[in-house]
Amino acid sequence: MNRGAFSLLELLIVIVIMGIVYNLSVNSFDKKREDGVNITLETLKEYLQNLEYERDVKLLCFDGCRNCDILVDGIKTKSIDGFLDDSVRSYRYQYLFGVQEVMKDAYFNEDGIQEDVCFSYDIDKNGIGEQILVEFKNSVYDFSTYLSPIQKYSSMEDAIDAKQKLMEEVIR
Repeated sequence: MNRGAFSLLELLIVIVIMGIVYNLSVNSFDKKREDGVNITLETLKEYLQNLEYERDVKLLCFDGCRNCDILVDGIKTKSIDGFLDDSVRSYRYQYLFGVQEVMKDAYFNEDGIQEDVCFSYDIDKNGIGEQILVEFKNSVYDFSTYLSPIQKYSSMEDAIDAKQKLMEEVIR
C-alpha cells in the first residue's frame, strides 16, 4: 500500500534526530564561546560570578603573575597564561586610614607545596568579592562595589577621590 505520506512514528523519529543534532551543535558553540572568552581585569569579577560554585571561586596567579588558575570550590578548573605580570598591586581602601597594600597570600597546592601568590581575587558563596583596588599598567580597577561593574580609573588619586566622594554622600 503506497500512501505517499509519513506515519506518525516516522515523523517522531525525524523530530528526535533533529533535536539531538540541534543540541549537539548548540553545546559545541557554547564551549567555543566559553573558551574564547577574553578575561581582563574589567571582566574578571563578572566572569567569576557567572561560574557555578557552592563555596567560593578564586583566581590565583603564580610565577610573577605569568600563570593564573581559576579554582572553583578549591578545584583547579582553568589556567590562564599572560593575564597579568608582576607589576600588579592590590590595595584596600579605608576611609579613616586611606590606602594600604594587601599582603600577598601563601598557597599550598594539591601536593602540599607552598607557592607564592602574585595576585588573588576571591568571591564567596554569596557572590561577594574581595573589596580591593587593583593597580595595573597605569590604571586602577575598583573591585569594591557589590552590585555594579568594576570601575576603572586612570590613577590611584582618581580612585581615592571617587571613594571619598562616595563616603561623603553616604555620611550625609
